[in-house]
Amino acid sequence: MGVALAGILSSAFLPTTFASAAPRPGSADSATVSTFARIAGDVLTQRSQALVEDRAGRHTATTTGAKARMSPQLKRDEDAALASLRSRKARLNALGESYTDADTHVAVNKATVSGRRATVEVTEDTTLTYKKIRGDEPATTGFRTRYELALTNTAGSAWELTSIKSKDNGPVAVNEPTVAKAAVTDDGQTYPDGTPASTKYPAPAKPKTKTGTGYDYAAMAAYAEKYWKNYNPAYRQFNGAGGDCTNFVSQALKAGGWKNAPGSTSDYRNWWYDGALQTNSWVGVNDFAWFTLSNQRATNLANVYQMDVGDVLQMDFDRDGSKDHSMMVTYRSSTGTPYLTYHSTNTYRKSLASLIASYPNAVYFAYRT
Repeated sequence: MGVALAGILSSAFLPTTFASAAPRPGSADSATVSTFARIAGDVLTQRSQALVEDRAGRHTATTTGAKARMSPQLKRDEDAALASLRSRKARLNALGESYTDADTHVAVNKATVSGRRATVEVTEDTTLTYKKIRGDEPATTGFRTRYELALTNTAGSAWELTSIKSKDNGPVAVNEPTVAKAAVTDDGQTYPDGTPASTKYPAPAKPKTKTGTGYDYAAMAAYAEKYWKNYNPAYRQFNGAGGDCTNFVSQALKAGGWKNAPGSTSDYRNWWYDGALQTNSWVGVNDFAWFTLSNQRATNLANVYQMDVGDVLQMDFDRDGSKDHSMMVTYRSSTGTPYLTYHSTNTYRKSLASLIASYPNAVYFAYRT
């Protein structure tokens, strides 16, 4: 367990002093940036540790031992968040999954101070170690996610955290409480939306034919696991335009042999990307589903646990009829658990059990590619 901080100067949270070198207008000095990193590190590390298997004598605080000051409302919210994460841990245990360790690192990307208020953008990198319960779990799962923090400082006291909000669009990180998503209005049109999949375990056998299909599923998985955190510079990113999840899945499918379907960018029956443009189906969650099914690039599976390497999972978080997220299976255990890798939030080998534990009421669509 550790917290990587930008500009570490002290082992305690520092009061606001803008001594040191004079900062640029509006930007925080190095000592204050270090303080912000420690505050974020404390909160996010506690969230991660709420998921770790209880062990006698385990130290769960940050490496500094200091605690972040929070506003009364945020303290109540974080207490509720930790309680919900402990409940998630129990649901995971019931699904046969547990973590033995968590390693959380936080870096400050930007810190702006205006009077006694601050807005801080941070990136969290966390690795969770899977407990070997069945024996063939991956060694670890990891994710990288971004947050925006708001802090206040009154009468020269220490900084107090007043809010912490995710800046990513995909499923919450496993150490992040779930939040309601905005509903999407139905436009009244009919599309090839596909058939929802059961989440019941175990699932009826549905072996995947991995040879003679013209597709290289190992190459799809290798691509996704290479670029889950460090993006391929050959492609544009869409994190600020609805999320990068389907763009990332499309890249991996192309790496494994999917061919372009030329035509206009707006027609969901087309699928392609070039240096300046791409079809809606390349980047849009729903358009991707419509393309995939209408062009018979994939079929729906009856159960999510039937997925294998190279298959795609989509989720409708709020059961509002609009799919919200796309991800790819990059590992499958011999006991039948798929592990998914995706962008927004950038995540490596997250178990299907973890997704279901976080979103037990979501609608899932499983695609055999």
